[in-house]
Amino acid sequence: MESLYSRRSNLIIGFHGCDASVVRKVVNGEEDLIPSTNDYDWLGNGIYFWENNEARALQWATELSKRKGSSIKKPAVVGAIIDLGYCFDLTDSTYLQELKDAYDIFVEICQRAGKTLPKNTDIGTSTDKLIRKLDCSVIQTVHLINQDANKRAYDSVKGVFWEGHSLYPNAGFAEKNHIQICVCNPNCIKGYFLPRGIDTAYPNP
Repeated sequence: MESLYSRRSNLIIGFHGCDASVVRKVVNGEEDLIPSTNDYDWLGNGIYFWENNEARALQWATELSKRKGSSIKKPAVVGAIIDLGYCFDLTDSTYLQELKDAYDIFVEICQRAGKTLPKNTDIGTSTDKLIRKLDCSVIQTVHLINQDANKRAYDSVKGVFWEGHSLYPNAGFAEKNHIQICVCNPNCIKGYFLPRGIDTAYPNP
């Protein structure tokens, strides 16, 4: 009988920033994380994680908690063991080309429907295109193309982002660089955990 753990997999660790009350309920198995369906999500619809980056997840939750009407009152982080499965990996040239092809198709769809092409836009003084309506629409188009062709659905989407101020003058690195994971298939999440502090009496393996 097949179970969630029947197949051997390549696992990664992801971190999700949220309110402390959500962390408790998720770790206790009382509820699951809810997929994001915003039209500006960077990697399309799904459950978002910062790959191997607990600090960035907490930073994001803390920043969000300061916004008016935020659901995050006490910023916290829940860890997850994730199998990327069939991943739409935007660090791979094959999938980057697929995304470009999907863009061309999406442009044609918008033209035929008489709709304005969505844009990626900045917020305030940031130039990081924090509102990514175009990217979200194109990635969702990738999923729809697969669905219409009866092809295997992607389990997850992975992207690398350069975000924030430069680390130093003329640097190619920014202070918020990160790898983001969007889980489309909840079965990719093999378990949740509370992040531990390091035991300084032992080396970090």
